[in-house]
Amino acid sequence: MSTASTGTDRRRSTALLTDHYELTMLQAALRAGTAGRRCVFEVFARRVPDGRRYGVVAGTGRVLEAIESFRFGEDEIADLRERGVVDERTLEFLADYRFDGDVWAYAEGDAYFPYSPLLVVESDFAHGVILETVILSILNHDSAVASAASRMTGAAGTRPCIEMGSRRTHDEAAVAAARAAYIAGFASTSNLEAGRRHGVPTVGTSAHAFTLLHDSEREAFAAQVDALGTGTTLLVDTYDVSEGVATAVEVAGTELGGVRLDSGDLVEQAREVRDQLDGLGATGTRITVTSDLDEYAIAALAAAPVDGYGVGTRVVTGSGHPTASMVYKLVAREDADGQMIGVVKKSKDKKSVGGRKYALRRLDANGVARAELIGIGELPEDDGEGVSDRELLVPLIRGGEVVGREHCTVEAARERHEASMAELPRSAHQLSQGQPAVETVFVTETP
Repeated sequence: MSTASTGTDRRRSTALLTDHYELTMLQAALRAGTAGRRCVFEVFARRVPDGRRYGVVAGTGRVLEAIESFRFGEDEIADLRERGVVDERTLEFLADYRFDGDVWAYAEGDAYFPYSPLLVVESDFAHGVILETVILSILNHDSAVASAASRMTGAAGTRPCIEMGSRRTHDEAAVAAARAAYIAGFASTSNLEAGRRHGVPTVGTSAHAFTLLHDSEREAFAAQVDALGTGTTLLVDTYDVSEGVATAVEVAGTELGGVRLDSGDLVEQAREVRDQLDGLGATGTRITVTSDLDEYAIAALAAAPVDGYGVGTRVVTGSGHPTASMVYKLVAREDADGQMIGVVKKSKDKKSVGGRKYALRRLDANGVARAELIGIGELPEDDGEGVSDRELLVPLIRGGEVVGREHCTVEAARERHEASMAELPRSAHQLSQGQPAVETVFVTETP
């Protein structure tokens, strides 16, 4: 029975969201008799973007969905056969493909650092290798967005951030970006599909086009208030900001929910608008600012009387770093004698470490993270000297069956992000140039 489906089906096959060479490697391994060798694949990043102190894991829940939907149905097999991508023996293997291995990962929303083993796939070569591209495409995008969003919500403090970058990226990327930003602390999104699919709260009122549609700003404001109530947010900078604020309060009254500023010197303008609103008696009216904001602009607005931020382009593009630069590497395999051995690419500029790893975050007596401990073999015991080690890898799939979905729900990931940020040292939240806030330490014995 075909598992292929239409582009509108959220459970459509993900099997062709991969690179050609994944399947040609599979064909060659099947012919060589090595496709069944037990293997360990690992996702990690050799660095966090320059100047940043940490990264945030996001997309793991989408990875689980992608693995569950990684099926070669009749349509996928027919397409591969028609284009001559692989031979018939490989097509027969793919027609019956179901991932039957194990997956471990950092819980979604957690912080990560260089060389953290973010996701581990244990399976035979054939079942693990062809997942590389789809796993990386999800984790690299979502983690880049979440890492940028985390810096923005950190700079915003208690003021809410709204994700509103759908029109600045691919349609499906927009949905994923809204999810990732919400995990990293954003309060809501403008994207309705993200609300339907992932339960992210959605908000929105009107754009400049609505004001320009009407014969006057007053008519536009009156129409919006009539439809949405006095608690709505009115966009007051289509013409003259001061006149717009005055008109907004005249139309909606002093119970007006909010005004939005989308241009100009936002710091000075926010102060002027706050003074004007207070003078008109609209002391509870909130001020939301938008217009190409990033973490630095948000930080610069910290002293301004702003109540919330709308962030678009910069968050959905990772604020200058649209990928987390993660890689998917074979780190261990079964040898001819059936023993597992560590393997590693020999490269001076692309360092990696072989072997199936564990990962611990060492916390001091105050619960502050001091080191990321990465080792091979059995997990070490806590040393009982005023520190504790938080285990980072959690089981997600065992024997092909999902067992850890609770670690990847949006709400659980959002809570994990908040807890993870709370345990990072203060230096992690600085926006200035600097090294990762937590050192990665490779250990060969109990630390």
